[in-house]
Amino acid sequence: MPLIAHTALPTFDLLRQQGREILTIDQALNQDLPELHIGFLNLMPDAAFKATERQFLHLVGSSNQNIHFYVHPCTIDGVVRDEQTLDYINSYYTSFDELKTSGLDALILTGTNPANPTLELEPFWEPLGEVIDWATENVTSMMCSCLAVHAIVKHKHNMERQPLQKKRWGVYRQQITNPNHPLLKDINSPFDVPHSRNNDISAEQLQAAGFEILVQGMESGVHMAVSPDLFRMVYLQGHPEYDKISLLKEYKREVIQYFEGARVTFPENPENYFNADITEIIHHHRVAVTRAKDIGYQIPAFPESEIESLLENTWRATGEALFDNWLGLVQQLTNTDRHLPFKAGIDPEDPLKIKQALRGQ
Repeated sequence: MPLIAHTALPTFDLLRQQGREILTIDQALNQDLPELHIGFLNLMPDAAFKATERQFLHLVGSSNQNIHFYVHPCTIDGVVRDEQTLDYINSYYTSFDELKTSGLDALILTGTNPANPTLELEPFWEPLGEVIDWATENVTSMMCSCLAVHAIVKHKHNMERQPLQKKRWGVYRQQITNPNHPLLKDINSPFDVPHSRNNDISAEQLQAAGFEILVQGMESGVHMAVSPDLFRMVYLQGHPEYDKISLLKEYKREVIQYFEGARVTFPENPENYFNADITEIIHHHRVAVTRAKDIGYQIPAFPESEIESLLENTWRATGEALFDNWLGLVQQLTNTDRHLPFKAGIDPEDPLKIKQALRGQ
């Protein structure tokens, strides 16, 4: 069922133009359907801020559940913003304090680009900890992406992420380790998921903290893990929300950083992402960029449109299915009064009671 355009957020119009059904408040009021109110904590840097918002709203809006989805975007202090992004936030985002007052059924937390050697040194560390603590007690489920996973594992379990020998980025095959878990209903294994990170939380660390590994890959490590109560915390180290060009744009940014001297070496190609034709195009561009840098010319134009036409999105359908399953589970356990996240008599810390509720017992 559709997203509800309950604010003037431009992404609603953009998704509508792309064929996604978006209802107005008046249209929603004429349909007798349950509501889910989902917080969206957007920590992404400016270059990917709006794209990430659109990607996650697309996943929520692709759900087949008979539910009206109200997404409430917010952010926190501590992430450096340019003036344009600040204006956008001030115009269309709500404050976390407002969300705490009105209440949420679920919360999506994005990653961001760390700027310091440890997470505790990041200026957003304390505000993010406050969000995590509040959400742990007051929402049915948290869907945590990339750095948000690392932050929660550190904040709640005092476990450090481990730096990788080289950046893990590309599209990787994933295997389901528990096909009977309700979050993975009707999802076939193996499937593809993009990854992009310089640090890792291992399966051993997550298991030591009591989490169950649901999906992992030989090359990528853990993609998905959940807390012992099935889904109150869902950890994603991969990026099912990515567009087919997300890794390409990241690669382009790193090429520019190399040309401008912000990085020493030319970036390696994302793994399992470029086909043979794209690899050839990239090779010629790399030669041209390197030569231009050596002789002091301007950077050659990046062949983005040529490459985009050759890319495939092999992970979108699986990401949509995962979010559909997640939102359905959230609805099963969420009281009609969103200020009371769990149905009467269900202890959110009691995995057995939660499993029984999901089975209708």
